Amino acid sequence: MKLKTALMATALTGVAFAAQAQEITVMSWGGAYTKSQVEAYHKPFTATTNIKVNSVDADNPATPIKAQVEAGNVSIDVADVEFSDAVRLCDEGLLEPIDHAMLPAAPDGTPATEDFIEGALQDCAVANIVWSTVYAYNSQNVSGTPTTIADFFDTAKFPGKRGLRKSAKATLEMALMADGVPAGEVYDVLDTDEGVDRAFAKLDTIKSDIVWWEAGAQPPQLLADGEVVMSTAYNGRIFNAAVAENQPLEVVWDGQILDFDLFVVPKGAPNKDAAMQFIAFSTDTQRLADQASWISYGPARKSSGALVGKYSDGKTEMAPHMPTAAANLTNALVNNFEFWVDKDAELNERFNAWLAQ
Repeated sequence: MKLKTALMATALTGVAFAAQAQEITVMSWGGAYTKSQVEAYHKPFTATTNIKVNSVDADNPATPIKAQVEAGNVSIDVADVEFSDAVRLCDEGLLEPIDHAMLPAAPDGTPATEDFIEGALQDCAVANIVWSTVYAYNSQNVSGTPTTIADFFDTAKFPGKRGLRKSAKATLEMALMADGVPAGEVYDVLDTDEGVDRAFAKLDTIKSDIVWWEAGAQPPQLLADGEVVMSTAYNGRIFNAAVAENQPLEVVWDGQILDFDLFVVPKGAPNKDAAMQFIAFSTDTQRLADQASWISYGPARKSSGALVGKYSDGKTEMAPHMPTAAANLTNALVNNFEFWVDKDAELNERFNAWLAQ
């Protein structure tokens, strides 16, 4: 009997040690965004499960996923990617499918499949945030008050350098809206050769004033340093710079482009089961609301909205800073992920050729 008890104790200790020793690698975008995930997801997940989370960053996590899976050498367990990348990678067979039945229900019992915002659940992906590409300006370096996306392209009225993401996506849409195309017609126009020409013609008007950025942390720094007077940016990065770092930066919501970021698991992830556990944990109602107290991105679950309160400083109300706030949606464009899945390679090839001219 004593031997049996001892063996059971040894077995249980081994199980506990295995759980404690287990770890996963989660790849995200860095800066204030990764910090919000570490605080809202990683730390509580480890405290609850004893599974360590190794946090790594990339300028765009979709790129190393493709490289690792195709090389058969996957070190990433979970990655945070943009909507069009999630769909494209899934279509290419580079991601593990995700069973939505594993996701926890809302506190009132509403199934997760009904609680997530439309489009937030995909075959290989689960959304965690709604974010947007906006433009912002340094109020100390701009005379007057920019209010429209057209003002971003008006270097006569608002002189100075402009920061733009070195990518066709969002850049072309903003150029068309600045040229007078209504948000609801942007993708119809961009789906024509004439529309693409029109977008690049608009970009030509400020090409000599553009400073290109590639990582999300760059626009707030470019603005703070005075290297540009305006820059497109991820809205949460500007919020962090303005509120947490007290920089004189202002967001212009006109012409914002709304998008999802989603969690995915690369095909062949070394810790697939723990990765799925992390996704289910991190996208529950409370966890998504908790992230919104660290950065101004909207939760992807409806039930999280009522739980979003103040910023982690204890005084700043987060609701007005969300891209989904009613006042910020007056002239907003929702990213058409199907368009970019089909057109990404073609338009970026054109974009790179235009850059080289």
